[in-house]
Amino acid sequence: MLTAGIDIGSTGTKAVLFDGEVRGAAMVPTGWDPKSAGLAAFHQALAAAGLAEGAVQQIVGTGYGRVSLPIFDRKVTEITCHARGAYHLFPDTRTVVDIGGQDSKVIALDGEGRVADFIMNDKCAAGTGRFLQVMAGVLDVSLDELGAIAVGADPVQISSMCTVFAESEIIGMLARGVAKGRIAAGIFDSIARRIQGLAGRVALSDQVTFSGGVALNAEICRAIGAGLGVSLSVPAAPQFVGALGAALLGYEQ
Repeated sequence: MLTAGIDIGSTGTKAVLFDGEVRGAAMVPTGWDPKSAGLAAFHQALAAAGLAEGAVQQIVGTGYGRVSLPIFDRKVTEITCHARGAYHLFPDTRTVVDIGGQDSKVIALDGEGRVADFIMNDKCAAGTGRFLQVMAGVLDVSLDELGAIAVGADPVQISSMCTVFAESEIIGMLARGVAKGRIAAGIFDSIARRIQGLAGRVALSDQVTFSGGVALNAEICRAIGAGLGVSLSVPAAPQFVGALGAALLGYEQ
């Protein structure tokens, strides 16, 4: 039984092939055409696995663009897929923190990896990957550099969580000569506070998995773990957790 999970997110589209283990995976930018991005990720994953499209017996779609592709046999919310993917990777997981390009979520799981409760911030870019991109642009550094310059720095307090107001606040700090490293550390702390606020509204456990592409940044992992008072489990490829969960759901069905 070979299944595919395709997660069409706001910024990146991911595909995973699964038959008891991961056979292939690919990620492409979503861009303006989620349908084309979904097909491209699917075909790249097939090529990576050396498989033909006809070998796939079920395709499960998730993410905001899951309505885009007619090839999906099933469509499942990203909440359910991130929960299932995280539970597969870390069976002790009882809470999932997922930060995507345009939203952030905290998901509570039961003992079998099912969603028990969740809270989502999808009304603004605060605490998301897009927020980090904007802040890195203001500081004129890459996302990787943003994490590097924050290491060991004394964080400044960034009072506004609104992306527009935070941008103005940071520009003012730069004008006053505040070190970029301190500002970067403050940016990570502000996101951690945002996640703390969300986590306070669901049952938080001490077994927390961090999914989504933002989890590739070690400094944000440190800040969120410290803010929540837990040691985060971070997958080797956190951006694929939703697609993996979709493929698993198809496989189990």
